[in-house]
Amino acid sequence: MSFVSAIIVAAGNSVRMGTANSKQFIPLLGRPAVEYTLGAFQRCGIIDEIIVVCREQDAPEIRKITDSNGFNKVKEIVNGGDSRAKSVKNGIAAAHPKADYYAIHDGARPLITPAEIERVVIAALETGAATLGTAVTDTIKLVDENSIIESTPARSRLRAVQTPQVFEKELYTFAIEDAGNRLAEFTDDCSLIENMGGEVTVVGGSSENIKLTTPIDIIIAESILKARGEGK
Repeated sequence: MSFVSAIIVAAGNSVRMGTANSKQFIPLLGRPAVEYTLGAFQRCGIIDEIIVVCREQDAPEIRKITDSNGFNKVKEIVNGGDSRAKSVKNGIAAAHPKADYYAIHDGARPLITPAEIERVVIAALETGAATLGTAVTDTIKLVDENSIIESTPARSRLRAVQTPQVFEKELYTFAIEDAGNRLAEFTDDCSLIENMGGEVTVVGGSSENIKLTTPIDIIIAESILKARGEGK
């Protein structure tokens, strides 16, 4: 059986959220957001270990959360880099040497479920690279530098990509090396694979797997959690 390391990236700032504290600690029904994220990966049987990448000042609080909840799959908590891609690189450097696959996930996507994690990992085991994604419901327009519409892509071919994004170890390592000094330009792990000519399979995700980015997302997330029976 393949060894899968989950890399939870929780090193971003909270500029759009309008708070000085890390958005990973935003309370959702009284519990920090990252607790839900880590809990989903802890409960997913296909995940063997969890590496958390965060800001240095957030590490003690992350450790407190993992210890108090018995998240024993969390093996390392490491410092983030100055870009998302470099933070992921720090995370995989701390993963167990026998890791065969990396499941990379945004710490600020607390509504991910163990079933969704398992589904995308299984797809990656078959293809080498897979990501969760959902069909786009809005009509998307491509505009020029003056905000004038240039074209309308076929909506049937568009996907809103989420995380986890799961990759075979050697494939992802090569993609990082191939990016070279342009690594910081990549804000999405799939784009690293695309950059080297690789293919990534999109697995059907859920519209509930939102990322906490702006204050309205907190209201939405708590509503979803209540519907799931959390916080009772």
